[in-house]
Amino acid sequence: MRKTGFTLMELMVVVAIIFFLAAISVPQYFKYVARVKQAEVAINLASLHTAMQAYYAEHGQYPSALGGAEGAGWMPANYRGGGKNETFLYTYGFNVPGGQEGIHYFTGSLETPVEFLGATYIENDGFVGAAAADIRGRGTIDVWTVDETRRIENSNKGIE
Repeated sequence: MRKTGFTLMELMVVVAIIFFLAAISVPQYFKYVARVKQAEVAINLASLHTAMQAYYAEHGQYPSALGGAEGAGWMPANYRGGGKNETFLYTYGFNVPGGQEGIHYFTGSLETPVEFLGATYIENDGFVGAAAADIRGRGTIDVWTVDETRRIENSNKGIE
């Protein structure tokens, strides 16, 4: 009676092929996941722009903040005070002197410091807001900006 089966060499070749395919596909998978997380940025920055434009239409100038009494009335959905318990990932807003959490910026669950928002500003006749996060967890900050013309740009690509 003849026994059939795989030899050790055949099994090693199959394992090597699987390892090679995994080595190629896993980094691409993580890039894909990071790009999906970036969808949050487009939605929130477009929403931030809309709130700023609505305030401008009503008052003839842009507000001095996003939240608070003098603000545009914008904050990320389900905002709970900033930090780990948030459902959004990025930090949004303006890096202005004396800026306050919940007024000028909103810290997401990745807890990116407001300083990474860069050279943002908010003035009577224009603004540049930003969103920043270390989306891949590698120390490279992904930064997006939006201005009064609704130009949304990825100014520092943190998922490459």
